[in-house]
Amino acid sequence: MDVHRGPDGRREIRNERADHSRVVVGRGGHGYVQGRYMYGGHEYGHRTYYEHGRAYDRYYRRYDYHGVVLEGYSPVRYYSPAFYGYAYAPWAAPVPYTWGFVGNPWAVYYGGYFTPYPVYPSPAFWLTDYMISASLQADYQARLDAANGAAPQAFAAPPAPLTADVKQAISAEVQRQIALENAEATQVAKNAEPDPASSGIVRMLTDNTAHVFLAGADIDVIDAAGQQCALSKGDVIQLNPVPLPPDAATANLVVLASKPQECQKGNTVSVPLPDLQDMQNHMRETIDTGLTDMQSAKGLPPVPQSARAMPMAAPFAVGAPGPDPTASTQITDQVQEADKAEQEVAGSGGSAAAPIAAPPPPPAAPKEPKVGMTIAEIEGSLGPPSVKFAVGAKTTYTYKDLGVKIIFTGGKVTEIQ
Repeated sequence: MDVHRGPDGRREIRNERADHSRVVVGRGGHGYVQGRYMYGGHEYGHRTYYEHGRAYDRYYRRYDYHGVVLEGYSPVRYYSPAFYGYAYAPWAAPVPYTWGFVGNPWAVYYGGYFTPYPVYPSPAFWLTDYMISASLQADYQARLDAANGAAPQAFAAPPAPLTADVKQAISAEVQRQIALENAEATQVAKNAEPDPASSGIVRMLTDNTAHVFLAGADIDVIDAAGQQCALSKGDVIQLNPVPLPPDAATANLVVLASKPQECQKGNTVSVPLPDLQDMQNHMRETIDTGLTDMQSAKGLPPVPQSARAMPMAAPFAVGAPGPDPTASTQITDQVQEADKAEQEVAGSGGSAAAPIAAPPPPPAAPKEPKVGMTIAEIEGSLGPPSVKFAVGAKTTYTYKDLGVKIIFTGGKVTEIQ
């Protein structure tokens, strides 16, 4: 179990298991449980997201890039080419549209950050506001839940807002993702599985085109000064076309829009490739939901008759497992374990204990931990910890089977208990 506290106090709990299953819980207790699903000799991650009594599924195809395991979003259905053409092309005339969220508490709270378009020249612009508003609404709800229902305080300073140029860049990215899904649909219609690397961030990292990403989760990244800063749902970062070194596990992006107490606009931040893939997943997932809702949205041009064919199910989704009925229980249990781990760390005191003696062989005893050793040296000797808790420059490893707690500061052992 890895318990991480961000620079603003937000907590993420992650429990990775040897069979590739995991439990992840973020701010406000929102999270997911991931299991393993095999189809056609390929491994898919099957996630059950659980929020406020509602469970829903998403599927992700695993693939390797630069030695890093990534999980790209796999839609369970595809529309006809005519429908994707409708979603991609401009409307005959700009369409005025009134969103139902105007005046809602979350929309007022983010009023200095996000303003919907007054008219929409194409579905891509409507989907842009749909995606931004869904992300910010989720962010606001997470803030409410983390504060036990208390409304969040107004920002102490104005946010770096979503300017017209930034929203234009998001709209262009939405069009690219629609075109990508249309290409995937053509492959699926021929009984061929889409290449997850071509559909995922590998294409975006190598096509010599700037791409924007909308954060769909809270993550902590490192800026150009080597300092940790936060990104939250609805923040926007841009990937510029710079080749990655062969062994790169992160990519550098520029912050285009953010909220107070987060990574500042204009900063270059280093984002782990799995987090970047999750951002693209978030965009594709939200676009898929938006494409469904757009068809019944009052006030938008109707879908042409030629584009109303029934969606085509992805082959892997036929017979795939449904939502995990234990997701809520697993998430609750993980939160309780993390609470207990944090209490143990907080109650362990500040005095250093004498280094423990290595257990006698056989089996071969691990190397005795000592002050000054690095995280890599400790893990190489003792293996991964039972619980990892990190906040700022301080990290605590707990080895329950050895009864040892090791504290690192700046990546080196400073205390053993």
